[in-house]
Amino acid sequence: MNHETEISSAAVTESFAPSVRIFGVGNAGATLLGALNQAEFSGAQFAAVNTDAAALAASPAPVKINLENKLLRGLGSGGDPERGRALAEEQFSLLKSACDGANVVFILAGLGGGAGSGISPVLARAAHEAGALVLAFVTLPFDCEGNRREAQAQQALEHLKRAADGVVCLPSQKIFKLIDENTSLVETFRFTGGFLVEGVRGVWQLLTRPGLIQVHFADLCALLRDRHAENAFAFVEAAGPGRAREAVEKIIAHPLFDDGRALAESDAVLVSLLAGKDLTMSEVGRVMEQVKRQCGHARIIMGAAVDAALNDKLCVTVIAAKENVAPAGVSPRAETRVAHPAIMAQRETAMPRPAARTRRAASKLIQAQLPLSIISKGRFDKSEPTKHNGEDLDVPTFLRRGVPLN
Repeated sequence: MNHETEISSAAVTESFAPSVRIFGVGNAGATLLGALNQAEFSGAQFAAVNTDAAALAASPAPVKINLENKLLRGLGSGGDPERGRALAEEQFSLLKSACDGANVVFILAGLGGGAGSGISPVLARAAHEAGALVLAFVTLPFDCEGNRREAQAQQALEHLKRAADGVVCLPSQKIFKLIDENTSLVETFRFTGGFLVEGVRGVWQLLTRPGLIQVHFADLCALLRDRHAENAFAFVEAAGPGRAREAVEKIIAHPLFDDGRALAESDAVLVSLLAGKDLTMSEVGRVMEQVKRQCGHARIIMGAAVDAALNDKLCVTVIAAKENVAPAGVSPRAETRVAHPAIMAQRETAMPRPAARTRRAASKLIQAQLPLSIISKGRFDKSEPTKHNGEDLDVPTFLRRGVPLN
């Protein structure tokens, strides 16, 4: 296998400390924000964004952004992402100004409800327009939470992937592999949030710790900027004589890497190692050799740093990015709304076409169908189709029966 490995320059003449803003969106985002040790993230700015006034008041974040309006009367978005999105769009300028001056914006949220699903994509777009690198860390609901929340979460995830530079997504259902039947509900949600907290901590250390082999802010931007794909992430720790082998095993078995499949399918991988002064070159080589074996033909960026406070502990951060190529001529951040395919077909066959003036002019006019497949039913978009005897009654009768219009 051919591997292309890039190592950043170790000679750093000028340190660059990026300005980082961390936003917790919705109730789940506020909980994740509260789980962060703010003292550990010295220099970062924390903010909570919500439509629930009571939940926002209980947040420990020093900055609170309330998108409430008189219509909701302080009761939140009611689990409807459209309400959350509408409020965020209404106060888009406020969200953008909250991101001004930031180099990196972290968005923490749980998808499936109203605030997290509706506000997060709009906040990501606002941060991107403010010039920041936007990384979102989100959870998807458990299967037991119902298909409505699951559908809302998947739709919000697609919108977020279009707006953010990178999305680290944790399907909560994967946690069942790591808990037993006696694990309480509170412990399960705390365990789930802990994975995302580790992700934020790993990226923070990567950006702020000076390294012997430095991973620059530009390296992270080059890896994630405008890839518009869901990124897999792992932050693991190991200690003792076999810490390098243990760290590799934890990376491969990490629930966000799907038993190593995320690494095998990645186009670019960033690996950052952090340990005490006893970090050896053989340990670095052992970790990187195993990562290369897992990553196939991915482009690899590696960095290593030493922190005397870690003693015999080895910390490894891995970000695997898979490029999502948009169709030619279509912007990855654009959303398109088109008519039902049956209506498009009826328009082609039923509507009268003007006669061509000359044979030469007629030869240049070619009717083609645009390669668009997104369907919108407006306010009934979330409703199940009404079918009778195999026919979709939501489609007008004249279309189902092929009756031409004059």
